[in-house]
Amino acid sequence: MNRLGLAAGASAVVIAAGSIGVIATRHTRPGPPGTVRAALPAPQPAPASSAPAPSAPPSAEGPSPGTAVPPPHPPGLGVGDQGPAVTDLQQRLDGLHYDVGGVDGQFGYGTEQGVIAFQKVKGLARTGRATDDVLAALSGAAQPPPLVPGGGSDRVEIDLARQVLFLYKGGSLARTIMISTGSGRHYCEKGDCGDAVTPSGSYRVGAKILGLHISPLGELWNPLFFNRGIAIHGSPSVPTYPASHGCVRIPMSDSGWFFEQVPSGTPVYVLRG
Repeated sequence: MNRLGLAAGASAVVIAAGSIGVIATRHTRPGPPGTVRAALPAPQPAPASSAPAPSAPPSAEGPSPGTAVPPPHPPGLGVGDQGPAVTDLQQRLDGLHYDVGGVDGQFGYGTEQGVIAFQKVKGLARTGRATDDVLAALSGAAQPPPLVPGGGSDRVEIDLARQVLFLYKGGSLARTIMISTGSGRHYCEKGDCGDAVTPSGSYRVGAKILGLHISPLGELWNPLFFNRGIAIHGSPSVPTYPASHGCVRIPMSDSGWFFEQVPSGTPVYVLRG
């Protein structure tokens, strides 16, 4: 047999099929001695389509998997909300002399503090959110009655049970402020030990210090001392519950205004509600 024909009949030619990594083999069929038949072309794969695959129609039952879903809005109005409903809330609280930080339709931390003060007065959960129960109570609310009606036209009333402060000017309620008083716990700090109590009783504002005052038990902003080392002062931390060493904490947003409005000699009444 012709060696050329044998080689043509037994060999296979290997080619790369396009650029998709498929290997194709072409075969030849034996012919008469001395002849070589052309290799049959291998079938070529269809070119890959560049068109994107059609997307599935959006589901009527919700977002597709992987889509971020915003959390549901909590009940009621709270910090970050804005609009006419917030303005109505602020106007109502402001009319009852709760401090809301201004009527601007923006529910900020001042409005939250006003809501908490109202919740404390009404015995509601101290959440800082204007939920349906708060709005219902607010719709028919009046100013809280005085604790010491004959205590003087200008006076400070501190309600330990409800954790609120009432400031009277000229015989009328000027402001209701959320507070935090003595926790009742025993403490020892820097060698100073005692019980964190805000004693009830009748006092008067004595020394006043504008700005920051550093005491052995912490930082006092714009303090008004009324019972030796116990003062009404601004603090960055005013929880909804008693938490101080004995002082009466008020929000920082109220401390400057309160300092200016309450002169030395003003009566301070601390009651247990």
